Formats: sequence, C-alpha cells, structure tokens
Amino acid sequence: MPKTLSESERAYIRERLKAEAAKCLATYGIRKTTIDELVKRVGIPKGTFYLFYESKERLLFEVIMEFDQDAQTQLLQEVSALSGVPDVDTFTDIIMRFYRQIDDSFLPRLMQDGELEYFMRTVPPELSRQHAERDREAMKRMIAAFPGVNQDRAEVFSAAFRGVFLTLLMKDEIGADVFEDALRVLVRGVALQLLEQK
Repeated sequence: MPKTLSESERAYIRERLKAEAAKCLATYGIRKTTIDELVKRVGIPKGTFYLFYESKERLLFEVIMEFDQDAQTQLLQEVSALSGVPDVDTFTDIIMRFYRQIDDSFLPRLMQDGELEYFMRTVPPELSRQHAERDREAMKRMIAAFPGVNQDRAEVFSAAFRGVFLTLLMKDEIGADVFEDALRVLVRGVALQLLEQK
C-alpha cells in the first residue's frame, strides 16, 4: 500500500513531474518519453505516478497546455499594459518576443517531427476542441485589447497570426540566416493591417 502523501508532497511531486516532462519533451519528444524515465527523474515509484495521472499522455497534455496558456497570458499582459493603440513596430516587437519564446521551447520540435499532430489525435476530442477554442479566444482577447480595431475581423487576424506561427516549422527551408528577418516582415505585415483597422 502506497504511503499517504501530504498536500505539500503532492504539490511538489506534481510540479516535479511536469518539470521533468517538459525536459523530456525537449530531449526525447512525445513517443520516446516514458513513465519509467519520468519516475526515475522525479525519484518516485512507478505506482505513485498513477496517483497523479492516468497516463503519460495526460501528463504531457497538461504540460503542453500549461506552456501554451502561460505564453498566451504573458502576451496578453504585455499587450494589455500598453497605453492605447501601439505603433506597428512596438506591436511587432511584442509578437516577435512571443514567437521567440515558442521557438525556444519544445513545441517546434514536436511539430516538426509530426509528434504533436499524432499526439493531439490521441487525446480525447473534447480536450482537443477546448484547446483550439482557448487559442482562438486568447487571440480575440489580444485583438480586443486595441481600441478601435474592427472586431469583426478578429477571426481573420487570429488565423493570420496562427499562419505566421507555422513558419517556425519551415526555418530550415526559409533559411536560418534570414529567418528572423523574414519572420519580422510577416509579423509586421499582419500587425500593420491589424492596426490600420482602427
């Protein structure tokens, strides 16, 4: 019978599992991350893992969603902190920081290897739908933070920023030496059109 864990022990183990899962995602990807590796890193018995998560996939989904949520929250806070509608270059700088944060994470590797697409097919459809809806709503909230922007076009701009995001998968094809500048041109183009709507 497993020992009873205090609330602080449970919180510590849960955070350690998520932290180690994020490291494993960056190193091994989704398919090669194993429960055995995770419990070894955290220093818990395998049975204890199941007190927290029913499967490796549930843990990894939580880690991916929390990273996504944190990045979006940071972006929204930065946009909301602006006084009034920013100039195009200021807004472009904010979005570029957001994309760099994503690019420095485990997400591009998972997307390039096709693992994220595979993984999203393995999670229950309602979780996948919730994630997609949350992404759309986060982008709408960001766009709504600008007074005078035509909210009827929020969905279009949200889709445009998602399209720009997907260029992170094509860094090698675009050319690593010009990628940052090319990404900035794309982001600035969307930002220019968004801010012209006011």
